[in-house]
Amino acid sequence: MSKSKAGPKPFRVISWNVNGLRAATKKGFVPWLEASGADVVGLQESRVTEAQLPEAITELKGWHRVTVPAERLGYSGVMLFSRRKPDQVITKLGIPEFDIEGRFVMARFGRLFIASGYFPNGNGKERDNSRVPYKLRFTDAVRELAKKKRRGGYKVLVMGDFNTAREAIDLARPKQNAKTSGFLPEERLSMDRWVDEGWIDTFRAQQPEGEHYTWWSQIGRAHV
Repeated sequence: MSKSKAGPKPFRVISWNVNGLRAATKKGFVPWLEASGADVVGLQESRVTEAQLPEAITELKGWHRVTVPAERLGYSGVMLFSRRKPDQVITKLGIPEFDIEGRFVMARFGRLFIASGYFPNGNGKERDNSRVPYKLRFTDAVRELAKKKRRGGYKVLVMGDFNTAREAIDLARPKQNAKTSGFLPEERLSMDRWVDEGWIDTFRAQQPEGEHYTWWSQIGRAHV
């Protein structure tokens, strides 16, 4: 009697802007992580240093973690959790104006690079779109590094909080947000460059129809 051969176990990767890991831990992050079935989890806006990690995180068994904080305490930050220890870790883009904000981490697992980025919001302190140029430079820097790895023969996955809706289908009110950071023409063009260069928008590849989103505002219970 022949025995059927099971295919390879799917490699599960999850991206999540937790809006503060310490707060998320109080709301059940650790049980969620353990039950996620994930091999790799990238967090954005972790807003924590290694020394500030809750005990529930530092005592986690069976997970490797990389913590990339911003120089400014309580701001930005990314983290990467993985079941397997990465073969290589990159925590800097090599550009000081980006590296001080702790917005990027990349890890290699064999021939696969997984990058997680917390892409800047284009709003300045006065919500005046003054940070858009900074945001576009950051996006270009991440894309160039990802391209470099891909040219080296690696598979590359870039995930994170991109803070941009690429097409009208990607947000509920495109007309009302045409002049808002996150849907400005230059921001959308920066995302189009990824697709033009052969990258796949994996969310839209799986959800090509409308009214499916990766983020919901909690204001007015829009996420319910």
